[in-house]
Amino acid sequence: MYPGRHAVENPDKPAIIMATSGETISYADYERRCNRVAHLLRSAGLQRGDHISVFMENSVPMLEIEGGAERVGVYYTLINAYLAADEVAYIITNSQSRLLFSSAVKRDVAEAAAESCPQLERLLMTGLDSPAGRWEPYESAVAGWPAEPVADELLGAAMLYSSGTTGQPKGVLRPLPETKPNEPLPIMDFVRFVFGMREGMVYLSPAPLYHSAPQASVASSLRLGATTVVMEHFDAEQWVELVEKYKVTHCQMVPTMFGRLLRLPDEVRAGHDLSSLERIVHAAAPCPVPVKKAMIDWLGPIVTEYYAATEANGFTNCDSAEWLAHLGTVGRCILGELLILDDDGKPCPTGTDGTIWFKGATAFEYFEDPAKTAETRTSDGSTSTVGDVGHVDDDGYLYLTDRKSYMIISGGVNIYPQEIEDVLALHPAVADVAVFGIPDPEMGEEVKAVVEPIDGVGGGAELETEILTWCEGRLARYKAPKSIDFVSELPRDPNGKLYKRKLRDPYWEDKARAI
Repeated sequence: MYPGRHAVENPDKPAIIMATSGETISYADYERRCNRVAHLLRSAGLQRGDHISVFMENSVPMLEIEGGAERVGVYYTLINAYLAADEVAYIITNSQSRLLFSSAVKRDVAEAAAESCPQLERLLMTGLDSPAGRWEPYESAVAGWPAEPVADELLGAAMLYSSGTTGQPKGVLRPLPETKPNEPLPIMDFVRFVFGMREGMVYLSPAPLYHSAPQASVASSLRLGATTVVMEHFDAEQWVELVEKYKVTHCQMVPTMFGRLLRLPDEVRAGHDLSSLERIVHAAAPCPVPVKKAMIDWLGPIVTEYYAATEANGFTNCDSAEWLAHLGTVGRCILGELLILDDDGKPCPTGTDGTIWFKGATAFEYFEDPAKTAETRTSDGSTSTVGDVGHVDDDGYLYLTDRKSYMIISGGVNIYPQEIEDVLALHPAVADVAVFGIPDPEMGEEVKAVVEPIDGVGGGAELETEILTWCEGRLARYKAPKSIDFVSELPRDPNGKLYKRKLRDPYWEDKARAI
């Protein structure tokens, strides 16, 4: 279904409720807002396949901008709201975005990023009282456009960014569907099957909307005519309050949120009626077995897990019963064909770790980067990987154990060591550096840096503080190392290859898996 149809059939039904502010947008109002954005984009000359960027916090305007882009065949890139200005500018430029939408909350970073993007044709900012340089107040810019659909509606889509081992983010591009926004989407059958989503549900979105899973889930909720409650920021106690208040039926989360919910006082957890919940979906990072067991014990067998990447090159899934019978699994493959291959491209025996590949799933490419696209493919292009390592058991259930790229997943957020190493290497006291993830009981992993100081400089607490302070403003806060260890020499072979595992492995001793 299509939000425009719900605006006709259930005009007063809440489409979006902001959790903290209580701002409520009906389907009729949401339709009007999206149409005005669509007209704005058309007036700016954007056509099917053009790009815009959105850099803002969870908000109603963010969702209506997405909705407007989806009505005119435009790709929209949602940028991580915690990136630094140069990181934001790279994505804007790389995506070839013609317009940038931001907010007063993100004003300082947005303005600094836009200065490095002269190709941007228009800059629009929510919460701006009057024009400021090139920036236009978003609210007044859209207010004068018609509330009715544009005459030539075409379905647009998200183009989100997924970083790689090189540290530079990559735009994950999929072909635009040859359809109009009000026509059925086959993917919705998959969404209903896997996530148990349905018409009439109440969906709670507790995560940042610039991530692929929250973005897709909220978009699906709106297509189904559901009410979506959007948390501005995740807070465990507020989460249980919201479930009770709005009789939430569905939610997608990450394991870090589970941990925070389980640490709530017993009286808080027991003091709220959560019986409306039908399905809790989680992904993005491995979930410790005791944590997931505790969630199932508390909420019942309603917890579903999946494994996939932003690239959507394959998909595994398991419900609570399957997981309890295969502790630690991320499920069996239900999209594409799962292959576990060794370094020579040969199938690994059952129970033996190898690189995870998927064959015959959805088509994607990295935007304007055929070389990076080719790195993820077999020679015939039919099979792809994002570099994760795992094995399957006798029943075909997949278990994640490591990743070749040393990508760090902290609180469900992907962090890539190379870009951090590139920044640290510029510090005048750093001769060589390696960055990787180490265990963190709450976040899953935290960022650790191991530094080889230049000759004549000793490592220690003073230099650690100096380097960590130096990172401020150069790296988004969540990417900055939490701590630094010092060594006299990093383990490299004569050709310069770094044996990062020799540094990383001691931190993971006695752990069931290295992620």
